[in-house]
Amino acid sequence: MEEYIRQETEMLTYEPLPQEDARRGSRQMHDIVDNIETVIAGKRQIVELTVLALTAGGHVLIEDIPGVGKTSLVSALAKSVDCRYKRIQFTPDVMPSDVSGFSIYNQKTGEFEFRPGAAMSNIVLADEINRASAKTQSAMLEIMEERQVTVDSHTYPLERPYMVLATQNPIESLGTYQLPEAQIDRFMIKFSIGYPSFEDEVRIVMTGQKAKRDIHPVIGREEIVALMDQCQRVVVTRQVTGYIVSLITATRNHPDIKLGSSPRGSIALYAISRAYALYQGRGYVTPDDVKYLAPFVLGHRVILTHEALSEKKTGPGLIREIVKDIVVPTDGSGAEG
Repeated sequence: MEEYIRQETEMLTYEPLPQEDARRGSRQMHDIVDNIETVIAGKRQIVELTVLALTAGGHVLIEDIPGVGKTSLVSALAKSVDCRYKRIQFTPDVMPSDVSGFSIYNQKTGEFEFRPGAAMSNIVLADEINRASAKTQSAMLEIMEERQVTVDSHTYPLERPYMVLATQNPIESLGTYQLPEAQIDRFMIKFSIGYPSFEDEVRIVMTGQKAKRDIHPVIGREEIVALMDQCQRVVVTRQVTGYIVSLITATRNHPDIKLGSSPRGSIALYAISRAYALYQGRGYVTPDDVKYLAPFVLGHRVILTHEALSEKKTGPGLIREIVKDIVVPTDGSGAEG
């Protein structure tokens, strides 16, 4: 395995991450996950995926019913990494300027002053984003894509890390504006939190409020930025990259899928697979990393046919079928560890 990685790294355009740095990065990421778990009980996979998206530089869409811990998850993440955090409660009357900011005339100085919008932070909770008008949604999603705000011909870059966690309620339709597929595609992953188990809910009821008050930072903003940079040095071989592209291509040819994933899906799966490898303490990505993450990254990027929807099939479910059908590269690429 080491010899194969050595041969592959000779063709890379970046310096591979040393194994010692990978182990240190893994410990830091596990510290964040463990800290968040003091507030979000029994949802380790969800917490892990959120931390992976943060270190991979992506955004998260959470579709779930009210009261299952969406806001608590985002707040705990922000407090764990000692970053600035803002929440935007979207309603139909929220304007794009509320999100991006606006310029106001100062009569004392005779100049216009920029007032930052709610989206200018490190970690942003876009609560019930589907309640905002299409114009406000577009302003939010443009900031997510460009990582900058432009107001009155002035561009204001956003500070790293920058992550948006958006929520939407799947059981309500009155007063909502459904996110278009092209905008949903800008989220790196999508998941639901779901109800806690009986024992976890007992723990939440008894200690939840105290845990929220007691949570403290375990890592600084600069260290998070360093972790993001380390992810860019995790090795992804040509074979593993080809495997990622094969999965994306298969979504475009599946009979139950009307519209497959775009290349943005390939880029997202590539990036978060690097973060997952770092979380595992490795300096290289294996096909198993890709297989595990594919349903979370690609499930919301495909549009199903009417027949598939009538049969109660889902995007993540079809992605899992595709993963089973695509041949996994071996021959030293680390497919089986």
